[in-house]
Amino acid sequence: MSKATARDIAEAAGLSLSTVDRVLNNRGGVSQDKERRVLEWARRLNIDRALNQRVARTLRIAVLLQPRENPFHASVQRSFEAATRQFSRFNLQFNIHHIDPGRSETTVALIRHLMECCDGLAIVSAQDEEVAAALRTFTASGKPVVTLVTDMRGADRFAYVGPDNRRAGRVAGDLMGRLLGKGGGDVVIISGMLSMIGHEEREMGFRAVLRERYPACRVAEVLESRERAELAGDLVFSALKNNDDIRGIYNASAGALSVVKAIRTLGRRDDITFITHELTEDRRQLLREGLIDVIIDQDPAFEVKTAVEVFAHHFGRSDEAPASLITPIHIHMIENG
Repeated sequence: MSKATARDIAEAAGLSLSTVDRVLNNRGGVSQDKERRVLEWARRLNIDRALNQRVARTLRIAVLLQPRENPFHASVQRSFEAATRQFSRFNLQFNIHHIDPGRSETTVALIRHLMECCDGLAIVSAQDEEVAAALRTFTASGKPVVTLVTDMRGADRFAYVGPDNRRAGRVAGDLMGRLLGKGGGDVVIISGMLSMIGHEEREMGFRAVLRERYPACRVAEVLESRERAELAGDLVFSALKNNDDIRGIYNASAGALSVVKAIRTLGRRDDITFITHELTEDRRQLLREGLIDVIIDQDPAFEVKTAVEVFAHHFGRSDEAPASLITPIHIHMIENG
């Protein structure tokens, strides 16, 4: 069988020979769609094995998330910064942009600007109709949007990559019910932002399990920390001061250290079960000290890896799509923290 040529690719992809030549020789000036078709057929026909190591034009992917003061978002940022190097064969450049969840107008303006200079966008954001509309416009321009960690309704995103947050909430609810035992008690839920779909789904799953299997456990109140760590501690302090029947705290967001401080200040360390999310280094230490009972981790590095694979496959730079866009969660307790 004779070796495939650039002309074979041109015929198979329905493109001109000059277009194929520009892609294979990294000369640019070719649309994303045509470049993707050339690369796909080059791999199918095995014309150039080097294409599997590195592809032509650098594609710029904007990543929108909260500043590094939020430990989880700091982990996501580090993973994206490392991804540009770790997945150099895809030639994707991930550029970090920090957004304030309380200033949607700034986020909208940023998305509109990025539409002119970026090839794709990944975003971790609370639900907001104006932001969703801006993302729809970005997608309508032919560029992919990936929602990460928490989804966004009405964004017409290309893909959602992250955990099944409702299931994560159910896991937290089951663990809380088991740890509190037959005596049960009141439970306080700390939500980072009630408008964040992921947090909303965690709360729903948590409540559902208590209702189904642990009737002695009652959700006394749901408090919103606005993703502010110190506020989470203040809210817990006030709740414990006002309700002696509280036996459990489920924190779905930031602020684990400040919550622990509130519990210790009030002398409630031995009679409060504390479940939270994300295995950051400070939380790992609190877990080992027995100050946190359970951490449910969603492995941000794996989420970022999956998002990178989604973009690479979409742009024709990888033959394999991720096996699943729903990423796993991991349970950590004092013995495996």
